[in-house]
Order: sequence, then structure tokens, then C-alpha cells
Amino acid sequence: MISPKTWLHRYPREAWLFLIASFINSSGSAFMWPLTTLYVHTQLHRSMTEAGFVLMMQSLAGIVGQFTGGTLFHRIGAKRLIVGSLVLQASCMLGILFTDSWYVYIGFMVGLGFLFNVSNPAIQAFIGFRWKEQRRELFNIVYVGNNLGMAVGTALAGVIAAISFSFTFLFNSVSTFLFAAFFFLFMRNLSHEQLIGAADERKAKQRQEGSLHLLLRYRVYLFMALGSAFIFFSTTVWNTGVAPHLTSTGMPLAAYSWLWTVNGIIIFAGQPVVSWIKRILKQNLSSQLVASAVLYGSGFGFMLFFHQSYAAFMTGMVITTFGEMLIAPTVPTFISEKTGESAPFYLGAVGSITSGGRLLGPLFFGQMYDAGGIVPALTLATVISFAAVILCLIHASFHRERKGRANVVRGVLRG
Repeated sequence: MISPKTWLHRYPREAWLFLIASFINSSGSAFMWPLTTLYVHTQLHRSMTEAGFVLMMQSLAGIVGQFTGGTLFHRIGAKRLIVGSLVLQASCMLGILFTDSWYVYIGFMVGLGFLFNVSNPAIQAFIGFRWKEQRRELFNIVYVGNNLGMAVGTALAGVIAAISFSFTFLFNSVSTFLFAAFFFLFMRNLSHEQLIGAADERKAKQRQEGSLHLLLRYRVYLFMALGSAFIFFSTTVWNTGVAPHLTSTGMPLAAYSWLWTVNGIIIFAGQPVVSWIKRILKQNLSSQLVASAVLYGSGFGFMLFFHQSYAAFMTGMVITTFGEMLIAPTVPTFISEKTGESAPFYLGAVGSITSGGRLLGPLFFGQMYDAGGIVPALTLATVISFAAVILCLIHASFHRERKGRANVVRGVLRG
């Protein structure tokens, strides 16, 4: 077992500073995002339909933001892109404090959706470029740390909002300004070329390639992105299927909240299990994507057959959380390792496609639930998740190792 001292020295000091800054930023973000609909309904006195409209517009802006962030990474430089987008995010949050206009609020929220997603692929690319040798572990640590930060922030958000909603926006703004300050100071003496490494003629040519040319290399990203989009589409059943089902059966809202408490606990405490699964899969990233889709399909399928019991939803959450723990750090790791200097573009492209799954999911699951309750909703989630397995297998076939695709599938079956 690794001692705490050895663990601390396992990564560079600058990596730990980044992880701390990222944790603080995710904690601050959690003060605001979970309370958006509540703020619109109670403070701006708008309907829940209008609140949903804001979230939809924000998601659409996020899709554009993901692609924009990936495209601009090399054109304007990592430092300008990351620091600039974070400062603008913080300014939008601060601006909400000084307006009670519905239309100005929509403008700020759409701006936040766009800017947050501009910075997201850029920060992922930063991790991949800066700590190449340890990026697999660091992507996973960032994922766990951000979830822990979200849990802490969410726990405090309700308390702070009870005092004043203004404080939630203020804390979110301050944490984002601090995150921007960290990147500014950290990258102050670090040029873009130093971050991405010395460029030879081949790399320089790749960087100048147009977006259309990069998109045509579909094997490296498309089926992985579609598989991820199908998975994230399915996960929206939690909000637009499971949540109303539990309340309709007379269970308190706390019953639904407990599912997400379990999600947070598993993400933190289940890391040894995930490490064991990865060892079984021989650290093969394509196999991890397939295994993730299998876990999602199995979790939703289990809930479909045993949905009369609350324990089935708890079990389903445990199973799908392990799927989440496999896919979340694997996608940016794969892109960073396989696409080199083009990683920011592909991170943005994949992010845009997967965001589309999150955008469309609530609409479809809402209709399925209204038409027949939880059974049609869980059926759709199960079918779409297993469709993601097929897409991830196609992706794996393009990136099989020397021993061939059979080992990829065999590794998944052993898991």
C-alpha cells in the first residue's frame, strides 16, 4: 500500500496545485448550477417551463462552446483561451447579481454555458500536454476531485441560498476568478510552444490543417463520441424518469437525493475496484469504453426488471456509477494520447457530440415517461446503452492492439 508521503511525491508540486485549484473551482460551481431552476422560479418569478428553456439554451450554447474551445486552442494560445474564458465566466456570474431583468439573465446564462464549455476542452488539453507521462492518473484524480468538490459545494449551496441567492453567485464568481488567477500565474512564463512541446515540420503542418480535414478522420473520434453521447443520453433518465417515478410512489425527495449520495460515495471509495477492472482490461482504453457501456446497460436493465423495489434503483446507481468512473477519465485520456497536437480540437468535437446526448435525453425520456411511466423510460435507457456497446466495439476495432480485436472483447467479457 502506498504511504501518504509517497503519494504526495508521486506527482509534481505544480500538479497538486492544479488539483487544489480545480477542486476549489468545482466547489464554487456547485453553489450555483444545482439552484438554477429554483432561482428562476422563486427569485425571478418565472415558470418551470421558462426555467427549462434557459437550461436548454445554455446546453445549446455549450455545444457551440465545446467546438469553439477546441478550435481556438492553438490559434490564440492556451493561456489566453483558458484565462480569458474563465475571467469572462466569472464576470457573467457577477453580472447576474446586478440585474433583475429576465432577458439580461438569459443572456448571462447562455454566455456562461458557452464560456464554461470553451474552457473545458482547453483545460483537458492542458492536463494532457503538461503532464504527458502521468495524464492517465491525473485525469482520473481530477475527475474524482471535481466530484468531491461538487459534493461539498452542493451540500453548502442550499444553506448559502437560504441566507441569500446573491451569495451563491458571488462564491461561484470568486472561485472562478481564483481559478483564472492560478492559470495566469502558472502559465505566466510558460509559452504555448513550451506547453505542447517543440514542434517539428510534421506537427506544424498538422496544426495548420483545417477543421474539416480533421473531422474527416472519423475513426479516431466519431464512434467513441457517439457511444459516449448514447450513454449520456441514457443517464438523463435519472432526472426525467426515476425522479418522478419515486415521488409518484409516495417516496420523499430525500429518497432520490440518497441515490446521488451513493453516487458520490462510490466515486470516491470505489477507486480500488476501478483500478482492478482496469488491470483486468490490461489498461486498454478502448476496452474500458466498452466495459463502461456494458455497465450502464446492465444497471438500467437491472432497474427495468426490478423497478418495484427501491433497492433496485440503489443497485442500478452503484452499477452505472462504475460505468461513469470508467468513461469519464478515459475519453480525454484517449484523445490526448492518440491525436497529439490536434487533441484540443478533438476534445472539443467529442464534447459537442456528447453534449447533444445530454440535450436530447430529457425530451425523449419525458415523452416516454408521460406515455407509460417508468417502464418505457428504463427500456429506452437500456436499449440505448447497449447500442452504445456496439458503437464502442466499432471504435475498439479501429484501435485494436497487435493481438487484435478479440483481446479487446475478451478483456471486457472477463470484466
